[in-house]
Amino acid sequence: MKQRIFFTENPERQGWKKNVELCVDVKTYLQGDLRMKAGKGYQGVLRREVVCEDYKYNERLTFVETSSHKRMKRNPHVFEGDHITITRSDDGTFRPNFRPIRIGPGFNVDYYASSVANELLWALEGLVENA
Repeated sequence: MKQRIFFTENPERQGWKKNVELCVDVKTYLQGDLRMKAGKGYQGVLRREVVCEDYKYNERLTFVETSSHKRMKRNPHVFEGDHITITRSDDGTFRPNFRPIRIGPGFNVDYYASSVANELLWALEGLVENA
């Protein structure tokens, strides 16, 4: 869940330091738009630069927009059972993972082992059919 920041009429109450930069050039590096659009929010990094050329002191801001596309889940689940899950790695290999085992009164080792074996069989059959 992303944390949303809301600005109010009095940002100092929320711990924000209010400042206005006057007469500053902003150089933008955007991925999608040629120029920033009014009212549109951009995610990125804003950097303040001090430029001294020929004994003239200038400041400018540089804004670089960060990647806005969503990342794909790193190792997606291709099978989710009661006892195991199987994930696919970036190189295409599959990895079975055991879910936590709850051992308590009435736990039957034979039943558990056969349930895991059945789930593994069903998962591999499904993966072979899809391949």
